[in-house]
Amino acid sequence: MSAILTITLNPAVDLATSVERVIAGPKLYCRAPRIDPGGGGVNVARAICRLGGSATALVAVGGASGDRLLRLLSAEAVPVHPVPVQGETRESLAVTDEHTGEQFRFSLPGQILRSEDADHLLNSIAAKAPPDGYVVLSGGVAPGLGDTFPNRVLKAIAPKTDRLIVDTSKSALARLIAEPSAPVEILRLDHREAEQSAGHALPTVAHCIRFAEELMERGVARSIVTGRGGEGSILVTAGARYLCRTPQVPVVSKIGAGDAFVGALTLSLSRGEDPDVALQWGVAAASATMGTEGTELCDRTVVEALLPLCPVEQV
Repeated sequence: MSAILTITLNPAVDLATSVERVIAGPKLYCRAPRIDPGGGGVNVARAICRLGGSATALVAVGGASGDRLLRLLSAEAVPVHPVPVQGETRESLAVTDEHTGEQFRFSLPGQILRSEDADHLLNSIAAKAPPDGYVVLSGGVAPGLGDTFPNRVLKAIAPKTDRLIVDTSKSALARLIAEPSAPVEILRLDHREAEQSAGHALPTVAHCIRFAEELMERGVARSIVTGRGGEGSILVTAGARYLCRTPQVPVVSKIGAGDAFVGALTLSLSRGEDPDVALQWGVAAASATMGTEGTELCDRTVVEALLPLCPVEQV
């Protein structure tokens, strides 16, 4: 099995609660919150550990919130490599309206990091990158690090491995696509991100596949994963195109579903399983996570039960 390192540049302490109704004006009395460690790479590592694997979470942390985040990860027995940075680790809040079932999500901004923080992070990433292993950069790039930071991570790990999986957003994602320095192993985009990156609608599976092929031809990534919401997820590799259908499950909360997908996909690949099997694991883990409350992630037993309900076909 290949070793896995996840990177979280802008983590959060996640709070999830509910209230009878979300109404503007009066004071709203919420239920006791669920509190979890959060951020893309943090959740990827948590999902991997829940599925019986192991991953080290390299996390940029600061202040009392950062200490709390580390205690929460320790309670889940997730191996952690903390990288101290300036400022306070942020928090995020999710509130569910019990009457409608709608979920309202509030994400506070992270502290602006300095060039010294960037150098410290890159040195730590280079030191901790597993030889010939997988490195997962998931979540947003913290303010101050710059849009080119994913490319800097790719360069930092190059002496040890070139298997970088990226699931980021906003300007860092746009920059990675517009100006690739070298292909990453896998780039994941949800359907909205794919359409924004393409600059036009992608109404069919065929449109998504063609867009993924264009990114690969331009040297952005060796493989591309794009989501299509309830329809499923697509994986395009150099030799095949796969569509994995999403099973019908009650959707309680979508928080962490994408991170669980990336975690399960990476774990499967690290075990040497074929890409279509890895895609199936990713879809099953995401679906299992959507059936949990608030910021809770997938359960291994549920994921394994969903696997047969996630058919994969070549398209």
